[in-house]
Amino acid sequence: MTADRSESASRYFDFRLAIGIPLGLMALLLLLDPSGVDFALAELFYEPGQGFIGRHSFWLEDILHDRAKQAVIFLGVMAIFGFVLSLMPTGLSPLRRQLGYLVLALALSTSIVTPLKTLTGVHCPWSLSEFGGAETFTPLLSERAPTEKPGRCWPGGHASAGFSLLALFFALRDRRPRTARIALVVALGLGAVFSLGRMMQGAHFLSHNLWTLLFDWLIGVLCYRWILYKAPQPMQLSQLAPDLAGGQN
Repeated sequence: MTADRSESASRYFDFRLAIGIPLGLMALLLLLDPSGVDFALAELFYEPGQGFIGRHSFWLEDILHDRAKQAVIFLGVMAIFGFVLSLMPTGLSPLRRQLGYLVLALALSTSIVTPLKTLTGVHCPWSLSEFGGAETFTPLLSERAPTEKPGRCWPGGHASAGFSLLALFFALRDRRPRTARIALVVALGLGAVFSLGRMMQGAHFLSHNLWTLLFDWLIGVLCYRWILYKAPQPMQLSQLAPDLAGGQN
């Protein structure tokens, strides 16, 4: 895809579906209590009397959690550095909007986690009495049981390190659609692996991580619509038809 075309118009994107489907899934998670599925999956990784099978795993804690998170932070720092350079007369100037989008989307996707954890006070599986802890389980919208140690486990923080990379898909989709699809698969794959690792450690339920995915997707979509998306004109839609069928790098 040529630079001129990517500058004049974006590839068609259905924002109604991209926003409506996640909002609908959020509504379902609120209306249909997912705790039955959450507990069933958590029990697969829990051994009575011993705890969660991955709680003290070197690979899950030091590599998949700490080092992987540091790698995503490094990517964010590089995006900031690239954006600063794009403000100067450098070779990155044509990518200023894409880099600015990437910085904003990554920052929002990761920064919303801590305030939401503090606001909701949801406990981790490893803290609950059903899994050897001392805390009482309460659904997301329910009043928390009295405790001296409020939880900080909703939404999934480590999952956001992976799912925040969904921003790469939107940053690339107009200029490099094929690379963007690869970035989409990588972001979803990393987010899923990070989520599974923390579930094996008893740090999160499945629904905690699903919420993270939905938040990060919506942030990516809304920032893309605000910063990067240039709606194709009616005459341009026919020219963009090949891209809708597959696209070229």
